[in-house]
Amino acid sequence: MPGFRYQAYNVEGKLHRGVLEADSARQARSLLRDQGLTPYRVEVIAANDPAGGSRFRAVSLSSTEIAQLTRQLASLLEAGLTVEQSFNALIEQAENERSRQVLAALRGEVLAGNTIAKALAAFPRVFPELYRTLVAAGESSGQLPRVLARLADYLEERQQLRGRLMLALIYPAIVFTVALGVVGALLVYVVPQVVQVFQNAHQKLPLLTQALIAFSSFLQATWVLWIGLIVVIAFSLRFALKRPAARAAIHRALWRAPVVGRMLRHLDAARFAATLSILVGSRVPILQALEAGTGVMTLVPMRDALAQASRGVREGMGLSRALGATQAFPPVMVHLIASGEASGRLDESLERAARQQQNDIAIRLAAFAAIFEPVMILVMGALVMFIVMSVLLPIFQLNQLIGK
Repeated sequence: MPGFRYQAYNVEGKLHRGVLEADSARQARSLLRDQGLTPYRVEVIAANDPAGGSRFRAVSLSSTEIAQLTRQLASLLEAGLTVEQSFNALIEQAENERSRQVLAALRGEVLAGNTIAKALAAFPRVFPELYRTLVAAGESSGQLPRVLARLADYLEERQQLRGRLMLALIYPAIVFTVALGVVGALLVYVVPQVVQVFQNAHQKLPLLTQALIAFSSFLQATWVLWIGLIVVIAFSLRFALKRPAARAAIHRALWRAPVVGRMLRHLDAARFAATLSILVGSRVPILQALEAGTGVMTLVPMRDALAQASRGVREGMGLSRALGATQAFPPVMVHLIASGEASGRLDESLERAARQQQNDIAIRLAAFAAIFEPVMILVMGALVMFIVMSVLLPIFQLNQLIGK
């Protein structure tokens, strides 16, 4: 039974939006009238409408919603429900219209005889290629609930890692922005008014005060230009990241950076190991798994290194040896993969390697946050001390002149 997206008015003239199931658009309108609603627009979102899929490809779900949907579908299938019953339950459980639209369209595709993986392909922006590859592997192996459960674990762990990264970076960004704003306000607005008193007294000012006045005057004259420069740099960087050559050059610069580069390399390695663990555990061929794993890596040099490793595996090299030859992946991870290849438990070793990399990232983030806070306090203290001393020195000189 296809799904329909509708807009209808109640007796009070309030517009209602939602999704319902019916055999035809006519029946959908009849069902709405039975509910006391006047149909305004009814559109099919199931597979039997050739235009339906293309209309709803723009629908997007957040990563949290996708992880929750995956976990719920895995739980329902593990409980013994059929695919149709599972989608019916998910549609009833959906908390927003976007989720109901996607789920109703997927249900219609499955009822039309397509596999779940093929149904997911109608929403490429919602379900990436890696997601569809894992679902297809689960369907072909008959272990779809297990694969979905592992995929939900992966999505939830990635969300947690992303959350830790955001928490670790948001606080320093806020502290830096506030500090920069406070110092800028002092130099542009407060300091000139205070120092003007000493300038009108025609008193010879200390060098520190003269330097502060000069710097304050410079900021007053050029602060608009600095803001414009920041905006231009931001837009230029965004434009450059859309061009393959410029993006590759920026990524190589980040990759070679002493601290940031190491963090980004470990982050890509953790994503790759976790993805490859699920793919290998789902009996996906290693070359196909390596190709799918490329999509989760951010840095272009890491993708190039993985492509080089894939060529080595295609030529008969072991995975650990091929990854080690690139010198892009952490040695601990390479040794864990080698251990998994020797023991025949590659998926478990890859999962262990992913957790090890995630723990390493968490430790580095904690260390960064612990160091950044006192450093920012010291820098702010030094700047404020500079401003205070520049203002107080002329006062001390004036007191000395009065005392004489």
